[in-house]
Order: sequence, then structure tokens, then C-alpha cells
Amino acid sequence: MSLGDDREGQTRTRLPDAGGDVYGGARRGGRSSSRSMITVVGVVVLLIAAIAFANRGGDGSGASAGDENKPDASSTAATGTRPVKGKSAGIPGGYAHDEQGAQSAAANYAVTLVSADILQPERRADIVRQVFVEARQPELAAKFDKAYSKEFLSSIGLNDDGTATAGNTYVSRTVPIGTKVTSYSATAAAVEVWCTGVFGMAGESSTNPASSDWFTVTLQLRWANNDWKVDSFSQKDGPAPVPGDNKASSADEMAKAVDTYGGFTYAR
Repeated sequence: MSLGDDREGQTRTRLPDAGGDVYGGARRGGRSSSRSMITVVGVVVLLIAAIAFANRGGDGSGASAGDENKPDASSTAATGTRPVKGKSAGIPGGYAHDEQGAQSAAANYAVTLVSADILQPERRADIVRQVFVEARQPELAAKFDKAYSKEFLSSIGLNDDGTATAGNTYVSRTVPIGTKVTSYSATAAAVEVWCTGVFGMAGESSTNPASSDWFTVTLQLRWANNDWKVDSFSQKDGPAPVPGDNKASSADEMAKAVDTYGGFTYAR
């Protein structure tokens, strides 16, 4: 699902290839056994090297002169600090008033803004109140309502209330991969959230089967009422890795996964 402040609502979906049954277990063209073996060996070598590096002792005196130009490990390492103080309307809130808190807020808000819940009018009202700064709420509520109209919901196979039609399960699950602060002050922050996710309709008759996607959400945050809130946001495609050679799951498997695997509260 894609909606920025300056873009019309869009679904991140793909139609199945003609003659192919995605939920019947379609698979990308097979690779040669020799190439697969090379890939496996390469991964094993990389894992061994990574373990050896992680277990290496010493005081770092062997570092080369060029190491000083490399990013500090803390720029990507998780802190382990508790991300939020609680939840309201099911949405995490109560973030720390620092860069780490801003990143945690951005990650969790990205999950909420690109979710199946935002397609449901009643749930969307709670999201707007909880996520956005008060001054922006009326404008964004109207924009969301216009973007996610009954006509739009019908076009992607949903009922007027944003729920899936009988026999189907709508999937819109976002997973943050990492965050980056591009600007920060005590009152405002800009954070980019690199995400992947699964989007589409899980159902035997679906023409919009659940598929994966990669995208980056940029959120402009403000410190308001003792918490980080969203002032505006936008979304762009990528960065995306080379697709893997995974066998597509059945519609039933996808529906069960959505219903049985819960989400997380994300932290920097």
C-alpha cells in the first residue's frame, strides 16, 4: 500500500502472469545445480568469515589507515533500549526524546501507515489521531478518506468497510529493515525507514496474489505532547535485492501466516 502526502493512494500489487497459477505453487525458472552449489559454498564461506571476525580479540591495533573512514558500528547496531512506554489504540507510543526515539517512532509509524488497518474507515480514524500532529489531522483524514474510497476498495477486492471479501484474506504487512536520521533537532526530525513487506489478496480466486515489495518511507516528525508525531511522509521504491528462488506458497498458507504470526514493536 502506498500513500504519500503528495501522491494518490496506490496498492502495491502485481497481476499474475498469463497461464500461471501463483497460488498453485508457481516457481521462477530453475537455476543450474552447479550455480546453486557455488551459491551455497559462497554463503558458507561468508558465514565462517563473519564468525571468525566476531570472535577475534585484540585492541584494534591492526586496523588499517582506511578504517577511520568507515562508519561506526553503532550506526547500524541495535541499542537494546526499550522503544516505547505503552500503546494507545494498539499503536506504540511514548518514545524517547532523542534520535533513537525518533527512529523507533518512524519504524513503528511506517508499519502502521502501510497496513491493512488504514484501509478500514473506523480504524483509520484512530490511526490519524494517534500518529499525526494535531494540526495536520483534519487535512490528512480527508486525504485518506478520498484516497481509500469505496470505489478504490472495490477495485482491490475489499468490502466498503475495508475488510476482505468472503473466502479471501487481505495482506498488508510491513517490516522495517533499518532506519536513518537525515536531520534532527529537539523539536523536529526527518527519518528514512527502509522496509520490505507482503501485500495483496490471499485467495484461490484472487487476481491480486500476495507478493513481496521493497520501499523506503521518509517521515517528517515533530515533538508534540511529549511524543514524536508525524507531520508528513512520503514513499519511494527500493532499495531492492535480487529476488530469491523461493517457491510461492498457496493461498491457504498465506492466509494462515497472516492470521497466526503476530507483528512486533520496533526499536532502534
